[in-house]
Amino acid sequence: MTNHPLSPDFDFQHAGKTVLRIEREGLEQLDQYINEDFTAACQLIYGCTGKVVVMGMGKSGHIGRKMAATFASTGTPAFFVHPGEASHGDLGMVSGNDIVIAISNSGEANEILALVPVLKRQKVTLICLTSRPESAMGRVADVHLCVKVPQEACPLGLAPTTSTTATLVMGDALAVALLEARGFTPEDFALSHPGGALGRKLLLHVSDIMHSGEEIPFVPRDASLRDALLEITRKKLGLTVIVDEQMKIAGIFTDGDLRRVLDSGIDVQTATIAAVMTPGGVRVRPNLLAVDALNLMQSKNITALLVADNDRLVGVIHMHDMLRAGVV
Repeated sequence: MTNHPLSPDFDFQHAGKTVLRIEREGLEQLDQYINEDFTAACQLIYGCTGKVVVMGMGKSGHIGRKMAATFASTGTPAFFVHPGEASHGDLGMVSGNDIVIAISNSGEANEILALVPVLKRQKVTLICLTSRPESAMGRVADVHLCVKVPQEACPLGLAPTTSTTATLVMGDALAVALLEARGFTPEDFALSHPGGALGRKLLLHVSDIMHSGEEIPFVPRDASLRDALLEITRKKLGLTVIVDEQMKIAGIFTDGDLRRVLDSGIDVQTATIAAVMTPGGVRVRPNLLAVDALNLMQSKNITALLVADNDRLVGVIHMHDMLRAGVV
């Protein structure tokens, strides 16, 4: 295609904002279709003992793939099947326990209509999303969800724009309504996203990334300040923990405390660590989620936490550990 000469007064921003306005108006119209048919569709999907199979041709197929992915990641097992491939063997993926969600703006997609007799024979529940309840797909559906919009954002009225946005939003509405009905938790979400940032935040515990064993910086209560400084230098965490014979925490000494000691004029060579340590120390349990430990660090404006089990030191976790693990 050859571009026409660009008019010097053509306003790209105006054209873009017009699209947003038209699509917003389309979504406002969608509210009326969250009705008893929407409830019926949700109830069918909620009670489904198989999987949700999403189908669509062209742009509807692209929306269908996203819809299936959203269902699958929010507690509703789902996958996408291309209607053309379904006619050549992939329909074998669909069983009588499944629900098919078929998408077509016109409701007249021949590739989907060709599958209806087989789906009906298998007694597969059919939910159709179209803009025309009176369409062929609307008439054969067990539940029809209308996604009609006043106009496409395309000035030619040809390219699916507002209609695909409305269908996408209807799919999100179904998925999120089902998520809430199932009592889906952040931990459930993380189980389907183990490799992403969300999974790391929701699955990693303090015990997974803390320093333990010989990596823990600690000294006994009767250690000198000089010994404590050597331990801080060796372990490179900017702190050392002061413990008793049973590894129970007595206090903490950080490089920040050292600056305060030097300002006070205390003799570093003769001082004991017990005399200058900060008693206690902020501590967490090993099974705490790493993201919760991060939130605690940020709320207290500190860079490390002591990890304790019944006051017994078992580890140290530093902000750098959070960064390396991708929690931040």
